[in-house]
Amino acid sequence: MAITVGVKALVAAAEKEIKTLSLTEATALLKTDTAVFVDIRDIRELQREGKVEGAIHAPRGMLEFWVDPDSPYHRDVFAQNKTYVLYCASAWRSALATQALQQMGMDNVCHIAGGFTAWKGADLPIEPVATKTA
Repeated sequence: MAITVGVKALVAAAEKEIKTLSLTEATALLKTDTAVFVDIRDIRELQREGKVEGAIHAPRGMLEFWVDPDSPYHRDVFAQNKTYVLYCASAWRSALATQALQQMGMDNVCHIAGGFTAWKGADLPIEPVATKTA
């Protein structure tokens, strides 16, 4: 079976529907108490590279379940009246995730242009994530 719509096309379509913050806009928002930064990368990425200072981790595969108040997996952090700023490594997963949350009815969600790679490259605040030991 041939793929008729590739990942790049999906991300491009999502970017037309969602809000993307520049690093400057995201940094300004980080300094307020009106936003929750959400790292949707795999836990191994967080442990290897760290995360945006103060960000919470919500794995991409669980995000919609954690956001939905009717889900048995709902997390209260997503029931706040705040702006949710998603990010991944390169802003591809976060673009699709932002679009998915908007389709669920969230109008208070956006993502960061360039993702964590751009954030780290700009020497913006990062904190380490501990690895669990057996």
